[in-house]
Amino acid sequence: MSIQEYINAHRERFMEEWASLIRIPSVSCEASHKADMQRCAERWRELLLEAGCQKAQVISASNPSECPEAPSDGNPFVYAEFKCENEKIGKCENEKIGKCENEKIGKCENEKIPTVLVYAHYDVMPVEPLDAWLSDPWEPSVRNGRLYARGADDDKGQAMIQAKAFEYMAKTGQLRCNVKFIFEGEEEIGSPSLEAFLENHKDLLKADIILVSDTSMIGKDTPSITTGLRGLAYWQIEVDGPNRDLHSGHFGGAVKNPVNALCEMIAQVVDKDGRITIPHFYDDVLPIPDEERRMIAQIPFSQEVYNKAIDVDDVFGEQGYSTLERNSCRPSFDVCGIWGGYTGEGSKTVLPSKAFAKVSCRLVANQDHEKISRAFIEYMESLAPKGVRVRVTPMHGGQGYVCPIDIPAYKAAEKGFEEAFGKRPLAARRGGSIPIISAFERILGCKTILMGFGLEQNAIHSPNESMDLEVWEKGIIAVTGFYKALTENQG
Repeated sequence: MSIQEYINAHRERFMEEWASLIRIPSVSCEASHKADMQRCAERWRELLLEAGCQKAQVISASNPSECPEAPSDGNPFVYAEFKCENEKIGKCENEKIGKCENEKIGKCENEKIPTVLVYAHYDVMPVEPLDAWLSDPWEPSVRNGRLYARGADDDKGQAMIQAKAFEYMAKTGQLRCNVKFIFEGEEEIGSPSLEAFLENHKDLLKADIILVSDTSMIGKDTPSITTGLRGLAYWQIEVDGPNRDLHSGHFGGAVKNPVNALCEMIAQVVDKDGRITIPHFYDDVLPIPDEERRMIAQIPFSQEVYNKAIDVDDVFGEQGYSTLERNSCRPSFDVCGIWGGYTGEGSKTVLPSKAFAKVSCRLVANQDHEKISRAFIEYMESLAPKGVRVRVTPMHGGQGYVCPIDIPAYKAAEKGFEEAFGKRPLAARRGGSIPIISAFERILGCKTILMGFGLEQNAIHSPNESMDLEVWEKGIIAVTGFYKALTENQG
């Protein structure tokens, strides 16, 4: 039975299982949904067992008996596994295959069987504002070829793609690798428990490659694989001047204004060519490979449409790079907020005593966010003029990530996309950050393939989140293609 035939035969069940997850309001940032987090984890455990896993468990502080050696202190994790056994791979029935020589086909050595670790998250964002939804966010509604609900895409819909692709491969006896699943319930609040969980379960989670469906494609007709994510460093700057707000007529021109000083300092961080001036900032920045630049150039893009969409008459960035390269493959610096003095209605002539800003850098692979953070703090302190005091406080950060496009797992993902969408996917880095991806590499020592099937119009985190059902089914086909291509020489 082909994967499309399998989907056709089980579509109604697939949809109902997807809906059963969506109906659980697993909002991780609201304490009132703590019980829902446990219910959603338990439901995933049931579904993964039904899909073909030989073992599945919920690991949580409230249920330590499942995994007494290292329970989670936060929302529960779901762990499941499928172990590929020799007798299941090595058997070869002549009536189905034709002439088959066991010595060529039947051999299957465990140490050579790859292990894939599938990561997803079952928590979702709040649904407010409720009045902006056209249908109940906790009850799936199908309209115009889309399923609308909170979590339809992020990440219950995309996690279900992984589960159903695995089910097909396992139930039809085609799976030639070990598969492990780790689903968490804290991704939308920054995954505070994940790194400790990875450290405590290195052996349990040991794998050759990690597979994630929690990203997007360029477009429905332009499939793509996310090959890179930018890192992040974020700070708050405080500039202190006089001991109180001063009358600008009595003191203006005689005392250094903290807001003026802050603006002068920030203005020096990026030069006229769009280069960041922090000393040694670019020491670890790797050039964009020529092949990747060629792929980026193939992405459908209109500078005119881009400018019009955000209502600007021109763009600015590092010289020598296109807009798509700047917002995904090159680092950046931005002021996220700035305040100080009087900002109320009318006028008040004061020289403020304090000024504040929140600023961030998007970093690229190989840049260490902690190293950049220290360099930025030293740079701001060096730029501080006399008459004010500067304090820079790091707030949070994360590493960037790049996946090589020449490794076997990436090539397998390419084949899967091509089988499902009829064309080779483009390699596309994304400008955002998913710090957990770099944590996987640092702690577990393996690369991650980001096979995402979201679209911009899916409106994740917003009212009327949705998933294109045609893309959803093609996603299942693409992931089954990945498994086949990954193990095509595996007996």
